[in-house]
Amino acid sequence: MTERRTTNRPAQRPTAPHAPLPAPVWRDPVHDGATDPLVVRHPDGDWRMLWTQRRPAADGPGVTWVHGTDLGVATSDDGGATWRYIGTLGAADGLPVTGTAPRDTYWAPEVVAVDGTFHMYLTVVPGVPDRWEGNDRRIHHLTSLDLERWTDHGPLPLSSDRVIDACVHRLPDGGWRIWYKDEADDSTTWAADSPDLWTWTVHGQVIGGRPHEGAKTFRLSGRYWMVVDEWRGQMVYRSDDLEHWEPQGLILDESADRPDDVAPGHHAHVEVLTDDPDAPDAVAWIVYFTHPGRTAADPDSVEGRRSSVLVAELRVDAGRLVCHRGDVRSRLSR
Repeated sequence: MTERRTTNRPAQRPTAPHAPLPAPVWRDPVHDGATDPLVVRHPDGDWRMLWTQRRPAADGPGVTWVHGTDLGVATSDDGGATWRYIGTLGAADGLPVTGTAPRDTYWAPEVVAVDGTFHMYLTVVPGVPDRWEGNDRRIHHLTSLDLERWTDHGPLPLSSDRVIDACVHRLPDGGWRIWYKDEADDSTTWAADSPDLWTWTVHGQVIGGRPHEGAKTFRLSGRYWMVVDEWRGQMVYRSDDLEHWEPQGLILDESADRPDDVAPGHHAHVEVLTDDPDAPDAVAWIVYFTHPGRTAADPDSVEGRRSSVLVAELRVDAGRLVCHRGDVRSRLSR
């Protein structure tokens, strides 16, 4: 992993255990463009945050600033209350190299741990495009024992060559399912199944309708849930079997009264905190990013492009997923 030390935006520890989490919980101290956040437990018991390290101040035409990105990495030893930047993951750490000049683009990591091995499903875009259109995008499978050195096993055989934003979850009867955005099918959510995380068979479209991205599937209080980013908030879906999905409505569609928590909340990761996810009082974190400067600035200015990572809590109440964005006092487990 490439280390880079910085002294700007020092972390501030809460004065007492289980004080409210800071808002935002994280800003990238190098480029101020943390997006697509993910939290995962390190083998030493601490937690790592990974994110797409966009570059709001980057020179270049069009959307160059969202390409040419590595993955930022931070660590927390206090359950996610404070985070310390420790560097990046890129080609030197084993991330895929397509050979396209001047370098490749890495987006939206998804990581699952199974029997001591971390499996990453990473969106890879060849080169540093300056347009959204006309570029291949594929999801690669990588493995690691320590979250630092990675081995690339190549792209998955999915429904098109324009797929991004992987989410992986166990199936109730064994095996695994990966959900992803297929931009070739009007930016809808598709899925593929695997018995072992290595071989995959396309399952088909799962969520159609309004274009969206960044599906995240999880189990909480006896049901399966999915959130997808509709760029106006997170649309919630619920299911009893991971096959049939019923829409509930939007969360993170309105701004909250805390710094940088400006709607909409984008590309969320969900981490269930409760040991028993089926417990009626189970709690989860939803970790998402915002563009807090876009309300007052040109969206294409540095201020309009910058992003912040925030955390809210999810619970189930009367069969509905409820999002709490006030004082968040829960913590990731040790």
